[in-house]
Amino acid sequence: MTAHHHSQNYWRRRTASVSRWLHIYFSMVSFAIVFFFAVTGITLNHTEWFSGQERVAQLKGSVNTAWVKVEDAAVNKLSVVEHLRSAHSIKGALSDFRLDETQAAVSFKGPGYAADAFINRESGEYELTETRHGFVAVLNDLHKGRDTGRVWAWVIDLSAALMCFVSLTGMVLIWFVKRHRFNGLLFAALGGLLCYLLYQVWVP
Repeated sequence: MTAHHHSQNYWRRRTASVSRWLHIYFSMVSFAIVFFFAVTGITLNHTEWFSGQERVAQLKGSVNTAWVKVEDAAVNKLSVVEHLRSAHSIKGALSDFRLDETQAAVSFKGPGYAADAFINRESGEYELTETRHGFVAVLNDLHKGRDTGRVWAWVIDLSAALMCFVSLTGMVLIWFVKRHRFNGLLFAALGGLLCYLLYQVWVP
């Protein structure tokens, strides 16, 4: 056997070995992520199973009129927001702060969570509606990245990259297993074709 063939065999074995190592350990790193997105894929597809988990609370209070009974540009938004947070243990990020002549509307959003306060600018009194959609709704919003913030958006991107990487290393591995190469690639192609046919035939 020539040196060229020895070199080819070495790099084939090396590529297969590295691909196997990467596939195994990146699969384990991404196991929890893949499991999470698999489970929440089911819960998202069947939201009606968990519709009874929603809890709504109607709350009342008042803020210092000096914070809101001024020109729009002078409204003390920070004090209003911090008061609402501390008075009612509001979670979620501030998503909106709207003003009109008589009312200030403040909204907070988070995974499976919403709180909306309507403040009378003359009296400082407000009504607040807090909605908690339940644990499954939190998981579903995490899956969709809705109202989850920038860091969780990075987690979703990283998860997608990991899944792509694990899939690609799996394809590389099957290529080096001669006994199962044809059947493996055939089933991969059939899986993709089946998804396409299901989409073409049954998706409106």
